[in-house]
Amino acid sequence: MTRDILEILPKNIRMIVENNTKLDELQEIRIKIDKPIYLYINNIEKKYEYKPCAEDIKFILQKISSYSIYAFENEIKHGYITIRGGHRVGLCGTIVTEKNVVKTIKNITSINIRVAKEVVNCSKYLIPYIVRNKEILNTIIISPPKCGKTTILRDLCRIISDGDGINLKGKNITVIDERSEIAACFKGIPQMNVGNRTDVLDSCPKSEGIIMAIRSMSPEVIICDEIGTHSDMESIIAALNSGVNLITTIHGFDIEDLYKRPVFKEVMENAVFKRAIVLSNRKGIGTIEYIYDFEKCKEIKEVCR
Repeated sequence: MTRDILEILPKNIRMIVENNTKLDELQEIRIKIDKPIYLYINNIEKKYEYKPCAEDIKFILQKISSYSIYAFENEIKHGYITIRGGHRVGLCGTIVTEKNVVKTIKNITSINIRVAKEVVNCSKYLIPYIVRNKEILNTIIISPPKCGKTTILRDLCRIISDGDGINLKGKNITVIDERSEIAACFKGIPQMNVGNRTDVLDSCPKSEGIIMAIRSMSPEVIICDEIGTHSDMESIIAALNSGVNLITTIHGFDIEDLYKRPVFKEVMENAVFKRAIVLSNRKGIGTIEYIYDFEKCKEIKEVCR
């Protein structure tokens, strides 16, 4: 799928990527007008002295928008465009607002290409700790940035949806993919394998999408990424009151982070979550620091890796 990225790059930048990178290890390409190019490969930063010009940026924008940048205004106002393969192209420039709402971005001078990757079965050993009596326990994945939380969430979605090899019947899942990162949809079609019983609400605000899913899709499990607002919490409680289970993520370092945030007060008081999976990159991306049992108020230490 990395070939989809090479196709959007101007010749000079493409040569840098092809000649200096193991494509399967590439994570990010950072491109700015008149600044060196930075590649991130297995969490190692590499600097290249080639300085892109405005024409290079224009070439990339034309490629990622199929030469119709205005057709992608809805994505651009959120700061990115998702291309074939599920790769996300982040954009920075001059923000245009209307009534204090971002309308679009113009004069784009900075691009960050994030490589979408699947790690099949990276979450399989977690399944016994978030399933009880063949039902999914409400689970939150706590992780700092770039520690693999979305990759693990995506793989959990696939396994639970398909029920592959886990003595668990596949579940009907709705993914609320507000940032198009879990399923990485391109023209509405998931580019990542999120399972055969999974429906995706792409680019949909979580607070609205959760309610929409309950009303229309009859999910057994709802999966979403990066909760954090009061409206998110209200929707989560509504889902649980409807008998729907939930797996989600949040930026943070440990359990204490949840208890310190006022927005989580109600869900913690109502014992919404039964399990927490705490990630870091201490031993590499996706390191499981521990799994926390909210009912017993203790870590399940024996599964630490």
